[in-house]
Amino acid sequence: MNNYWNFVYEQNKAKEQLQKISNSRRVPHAFIFSGQEGVGKFNTAIQFAKSINELISGANNNSLSQRIDELQEPYIKLIMPLPRGKGETSEDSGIEKLPKEVIEDLKGELQKKAKNPYYKIAIENANTIKISSIREIKKFISLTSDSSGFRFVIILDSEFMNDQAQNALLKSLEEPPLGIIFILLTSQKEKLLPTIVSRCREIIFEPLSKDAVRQILINNFSIESQIAKKVSNFSDGSVTQAIQLIGYDFEAIQQKTISVLRYAFARKYQSALSEILNFSKNQPDDAILFLLKMIKTWLNDVVRHRKSVDELAFEDSRETIEKFNSKFFDSNIEVPFSNLEYLESCFSRNMNLNVLFLNLIFELASVVKRN
Repeated sequence: MNNYWNFVYEQNKAKEQLQKISNSRRVPHAFIFSGQEGVGKFNTAIQFAKSINELISGANNNSLSQRIDELQEPYIKLIMPLPRGKGETSEDSGIEKLPKEVIEDLKGELQKKAKNPYYKIAIENANTIKISSIREIKKFISLTSDSSGFRFVIILDSEFMNDQAQNALLKSLEEPPLGIIFILLTSQKEKLLPTIVSRCREIIFEPLSKDAVRQILINNFSIESQIAKKVSNFSDGSVTQAIQLIGYDFEAIQQKTISVLRYAFARKYQSALSEILNFSKNQPDDAILFLLKMIKTWLNDVVRHRKSVDELAFEDSRETIEKFNSKFFDSNIEVPFSNLEYLESCFSRNMNLNVLFLNLIFELASVVKRN
């Protein structure tokens, strides 16, 4: 028998729960896999599908496992956010009115996801799971297969279903078809209807360790070892966040963080503001958010160094942190850190960026006392 769980990095609690369910042969018809993006929810769903089908058949079925890995119907039905086509109505299929180039992009993204389950599918303007996609589940259920095991409906980013789509899904959950297991993947469970949540078994996924993120970056994305190690320190346990940081030029953001901190601590407000504004000109909003997070990480490193914790995220800037703590050993980090978290939340609420940046700089300047 294959041990498919070896392909899942960490997530020991989730794996243990799913193994117990499999061994009991009393499998719920619907699951919610909840947790932040990039921690392996999709990969776990795929390995669970292979594992439970092999357990039921009592023998290795490499052909079925390969088809599941390749996301082939009628074994796997993948539902995901899609863009809306020109003139599309709810009666059209999910991709019927999409331009040919978008459909080709979608095929390419699915191939990447099949080869690398930690890959994040990226389709422009794909911000809604359509009711037409949910209705396609009925067609999937009606398909026959050469397997006596379970077939799976996996819904990526299920929080992107609107109420109409969720209510359509609810009908399938209320009358679960035999041999079909639904797995809803989400990083925002609170956006799902309570009636859906109540009909699903929740499996909670934790952030990955830095080492797990590093290994996945190397093994699944062919990222150079040194870069993978550095980026994993700022990933918050998410492979998705680590890949985004690499795409935004991680080292440039890191250097910009140090520059902003130096100017702010020296009360050179205009220079600090210019640094942030120049950085933000050609960067997407997420990159600016990462800058805020990295400033918080630097401050956290200051506290860790004071507590004699050897491992620092800003290892390359250890000397700078040591000098800061030597000069400002009694500076208050906790209050500004908390206020920075508030500014981070303001960013997502579309606060005026100039106001936000100035508040950020003044908050950082307050860390060091006037002589």
